[in-house]
Amino acid sequence: MTEEPESTVEVAELVRAAAGGSTAAWNELVDRFSPLVWNICMRYKLSAADASDVSQNVWLRLTERLDTIREPAALAGWLATTARRECMRTFRGHHGEVPTAFDVDVPDSAERTDPDRELLALERREAVLAALGELPERGRTLLLMLAGDPPRSYREISDALDIPIGSIGPTRARYLERLRRSPALAGFGADTGYATANGGEQR
Repeated sequence: MTEEPESTVEVAELVRAAAGGSTAAWNELVDRFSPLVWNICMRYKLSAADASDVSQNVWLRLTERLDTIREPAALAGWLATTARRECMRTFRGHHGEVPTAFDVDVPDSAERTDPDRELLALERREAVLAALGELPERGRTLLLMLAGDPPRSYREISDALDIPIGSIGPTRARYLERLRRSPALAGFGADTGYATANGGEQR
């Protein structure tokens, strides 16, 4: 029997605990996945007030469905789908129509000549946010520190996370592998934008 990745098990356990009434588990889910929901709202160019309403509605829907979600580990995908539907409902209420893929968050720049590429990049960032939300906090912090601009040095990471410098590379590799296996990244290429962070070299 294949062992489930720790991050997948953790998300599933958080969903089950929240469904059982755990406030701490619920708060952890909100903290992890709020950036994903908010990012989708921004793609639909909603005002801050509308985005806040959409976010509240998404979390309300989740409270209603926590005990019926068939795949708790795939929570990110459920939240993304629900957020899109709420955004379209809000957009329709204001404008009487739903935006097409080419209307959504395509900046007025040279990129506008290739909207498919821009939309794909947005979808990819959304998927990466969802996949990162499935990782333990330590893993998310490590990858984000390595992928910063500029990336943090191994010494800084060692001090911040209290891990030996020699363990950073192998730890990074393990979390990247979990990231690549995330259901949220299904259909995207292997390079998430974190895969080459620092090239795995100590600094």
